[in-house]
Amino acid sequence: MTTPTPEFHLRTVAETVASRSAAEPEFLQAVNEVLETLHPVLAEHPEFMEAGVLDRLVEPERQLIFRVPWTDDSGQVRVNRGYRVQFNSALGPYKGGLRFHPSVNLSVVKFLGFEQIFKNALTSQRIGGGKGGSDFDPSGKSDAEVMRFCQSFMMELVHHIGEDTDIPAGDIGVGAREIGYLFGQYRRITQRYESGVLTGKGVGWGGAEVRTEATGYGAVFFAEEMLARAGEGIAGRRAIVSGSGNVATYAIEKIQQLGGTPITASDSSGYIVDEAGIDVDLLKQVKEVERARISVYADRRPSARFVSGGSVWEVTGELAFPCATQNELDANHARSLVAGGLRAVAEGANMPTTPEAVEIFQQAGVLFAPGKAANAGGVATSALEMRQNAARSRWDRDTSESRLHDIMRDVHNSTYEASERYGRPGDYVLGANSAAFVTVAQAMLAQGVI
Repeated sequence: MTTPTPEFHLRTVAETVASRSAAEPEFLQAVNEVLETLHPVLAEHPEFMEAGVLDRLVEPERQLIFRVPWTDDSGQVRVNRGYRVQFNSALGPYKGGLRFHPSVNLSVVKFLGFEQIFKNALTSQRIGGGKGGSDFDPSGKSDAEVMRFCQSFMMELVHHIGEDTDIPAGDIGVGAREIGYLFGQYRRITQRYESGVLTGKGVGWGGAEVRTEATGYGAVFFAEEMLARAGEGIAGRRAIVSGSGNVATYAIEKIQQLGGTPITASDSSGYIVDEAGIDVDLLKQVKEVERARISVYADRRPSARFVSGGSVWEVTGELAFPCATQNELDANHARSLVAGGLRAVAEGANMPTTPEAVEIFQQAGVLFAPGKAANAGGVATSALEMRQNAARSRWDRDTSESRLHDIMRDVHNSTYEASERYGRPGDYVLGANSAAFVTVAQAMLAQGVI
């Protein structure tokens, strides 16, 4: 059999995915972003083409869609749709969060699951990739409504997860409250205290220290490493951060701890600009305790102003941390940021920067860290939580943060070294994709055609 050229193979895989998933734009974007970087890898490893590794990698091992009926506080029956995509388990059990948000559909879950394969591989924690969620919106719901939804969701999910099979965690709309309700129902159904089956638990009952902070902290740690390699740092620099959930809040906190000045946060209603630097305690009070709109922050902070609608990327700074949602930072915003003196971008969210914007940043010499590398801290700490659960032990905060920092340093170094190996030093997109792909591909090759 004649081995195809990398160009032909990549084009064939892309055409097949486009044909099978024509109605899944987010998934197609994620796949194409990876395929566009793998030519040098396949040229060096023709055995991956011969074994059809990519053909298998772009097709999930399992896709689950299920009905989630629940009753609201008025007694009315509601029905949402639940998803779990178990994408690839060559490196270990499926691992990836659950997202509860109206925008969730199969395309979004598949894109997130595909990204998770690479992200998890970069952490070297021996976990596979998966993702799930529902179009249920927990905002504005009572605790009782959220509990009833989570219990119904788990009635189906319970058949597909386990600490050696698939370990969900949180994501947008799924925090410690939701994980608690999900775990309680899992325990009720199975009659087992299998604490390793879900991560993101409360610290008092099996959760890991720094898990809530991990994705945001990790993105900043990656940016710190990226800047350090260029002989620069975070201290004294103005940072633009989008979002106001866990990722954004704790990215803001860590930027401040390292001497930077984060001046923005946002939610679906608009964004705030605080030239004095975001007051993290006030932000936590507004968003975590009161679950209020971001405008409330500006109402209570004289140095802040609220901008209704629009995009936080209308504000310029030297550092950018997109921590909200996919495709939030487009080409027009990228040009404005570059003109405003932007030096580095580290994605705290999954695929928040459009392909056109990424190209603009790279052509301008802006350091750019893709989400699969920069936001790997969350899943890395989830894996550390699994390790503690298995040993029935608990690490203190300093130990947990130190291990997170070490993992993010390793993720950065392996990503940069891969960019050098494949001919584009400092191209963190190529580096992350190629380093992760080789790790997964070698495992798939060793395990045969399955």
